[in-house]
Amino acid sequence: MNGNGPGTRSIRDFAPALALVGLLLLPFLFLGLFHQTPHSPVHDREAAVEQVLPLPAVPDLPATGEDTVILSQLAADDAQARNAAVGFAAAGPGKATPFSFRGSSADRARARDCLALAGMAEAGGGDGDQRAVMQVILNRVRHPAFAKTVCGVVFEGSQRPTGCQFSFTCDGSLARRYSDAAWRAARARADEMLAGAIDATVGNATHFHANYVYPWWSDKLDKVAQVGPHIFFRWRGFWGTRNALSARYGGGEPDPLRLQETALTVATANPLPTLMQGGEAVRSITTELVNQTTEAGDATPSSPGAGIHFVLVSSSDSPAALVDKARALCGSEGYCRVQGWSDASNIPAKLPLTEEARRSVRFSFVSASANAAEAIFFDCRTFPAPDVGTCLPTRP
Repeated sequence: MNGNGPGTRSIRDFAPALALVGLLLLPFLFLGLFHQTPHSPVHDREAAVEQVLPLPAVPDLPATGEDTVILSQLAADDAQARNAAVGFAAAGPGKATPFSFRGSSADRARARDCLALAGMAEAGGGDGDQRAVMQVILNRVRHPAFAKTVCGVVFEGSQRPTGCQFSFTCDGSLARRYSDAAWRAARARADEMLAGAIDATVGNATHFHANYVYPWWSDKLDKVAQVGPHIFFRWRGFWGTRNALSARYGGGEPDPLRLQETALTVATANPLPTLMQGGEAVRSITTELVNQTTEAGDATPSSPGAGIHFVLVSSSDSPAALVDKARALCGSEGYCRVQGWSDASNIPAKLPLTEEARRSVRFSFVSASANAAEAIFFDCRTFPAPDVGTCLPTRP
């Protein structure tokens, strides 16, 4: 007998029932294949991999521009001695990461010009000096504590009366003019840095100041390099590491002309600190120009020295105290001149002094040298009968 005889049942007879069972089991089969329960080992491993540990808080240091105009806590000589006594951190500056530019051609042009401007304003015309400053700016662009664009970093805080990150954006120096040759050289360096060139000397540094000042935050950071007169620092701990420079640049550069206009408006509406209040020059002209003839009739300084400093003074200032401050500002090395004006708008942007600047100067100090004693002069209309120095000749 075969399997289809009347005494047996064919599998075909059970087909409807089997189909029904299959339909009922199908959803469970899919669940088993594509779903892991929340407590399954696979899920737990994936969760562990994806978990991101919370980052430490950014230290309360000069980062957000609330109070970063550099005011020295020490006189110039004392500041230089204190800075020299601090050793470089054993960890070094760290390995700089090439900057990865992503943006439009307009973003590129704006970023280049802001980077070039900061290089010239902060570091003069030296190649290494400019590149070091540019590296700091590009480090800041990628650091969570700062703005996310190049121009944003350069002008950060300049919209506030005392909050600028780079002093040239809030002390009136934006009115300074640079030669075409200086612009070409600075832009070429900026283009190279935006294309991935690095300055290994300063590495991951995010802060710097001149060696003749000692701001409140200097000993709270790691000193990692010195380029020319500038000392470079990076944060201690995680925020000073290469991994902290993790913010991705995406373009969106603001218009630098509008940033400059805002900065100049704020600077005009909020007079700069006087020499007595801040202990610093409003503007200093050092290595780049001091080696040239300073102005008609003046001898060329023998060395860069402490440079030439323009300051803001007031009729309420004590003449003797102004002289003491000028001496501290100059220190003891090289040619140094301090000149003061009572109106910030009269402070010149460059040498030689214009005739208008000469007419409006209220205080003039030249430090002692091997060939001459100190020279101290006051405008006696502003400082009647000063107890030190001599009256400036009256100019028509």
